[in-house]
Amino acid sequence: MIPSHTLNDGHALPGIGFGTYPLGGPSGVDSLVSALRQGYRLIDSAVNYENEGAVGEAIRRAGVPRDEIVVTSKLPGRHHAYAEAITCVHESLYRMGLDHLDLYLIHWPNPRIDRFVEAWQALVDLQREGVLRSIGVSNFLPEHLSRIIAESGVTPAVNQVELHPYFPQVRQREVHAQLGIRTESWSPIGRAGEVMEEPAVVAAARAHGRSPVQVVLRWQLQLDAVPLPKAAGAGRQLENLSVFDFELDDEQMAAITALGRTDGRLWGADPLTNEEL
Repeated sequence: MIPSHTLNDGHALPGIGFGTYPLGGPSGVDSLVSALRQGYRLIDSAVNYENEGAVGEAIRRAGVPRDEIVVTSKLPGRHHAYAEAITCVHESLYRMGLDHLDLYLIHWPNPRIDRFVEAWQALVDLQREGVLRSIGVSNFLPEHLSRIIAESGVTPAVNQVELHPYFPQVRQREVHAQLGIRTESWSPIGRAGEVMEEPAVVAAARAHGRSPVQVVLRWQLQLDAVPLPKAAGAGRQLENLSVFDFELDDEQMAAITALGRTDGRLWGADPLTNEEL
């Protein structure tokens, strides 16, 4: 059983989710069905992943009650205009074959274009209509969060950000905690690259008899973040879920967090300058 968090709007969010990029087509549906049957109940998609149809098909095939699944999608930058955002959300529902979405996020703020406030207002209005259960953002910096809260009076339930041992987002997480926003982590295991060979990670893995990936996911959980790992195969999916029966001590947590770099972004996408279409 995956523990859950209560969001600031009262809805529940599972403590770990399943990232779907770039899963799609028949093989993507198979992977998603497997994930749901393994026990994942938070599915993270986006318009720009071009797999919302696969997500909907997997939900229909998996045999898991719809009301147990938290389905997420994200608004792309090209549809930040208010009316376009409204249409885009409905198109997500049509592609998935669903009557509501449990969580919908603005994918990037695109501050140079500067229409994220009206995009946010569209999500606020759709939530009031019951089309969206919970609403949030992704890759928003503190100044972006302050602005949408001030102009709408509504605080996002979630901010999904790049977060892994090389980029632990200490200040960002502090702001989220102050505002009552739940942190979700994309790229939570840092591409499963060199971070898995870091002495702090390897030592903790040996101490607990776990894999380095499991240690990093456990570190995420103990930061009160919700990691969204992707795994196409059933074995790795189950491995990623098996992180709720051990605990890192304070020294292990601190050693992994200390791997953070001044700019540890692995994807070179700074929300101040990145523009997602």
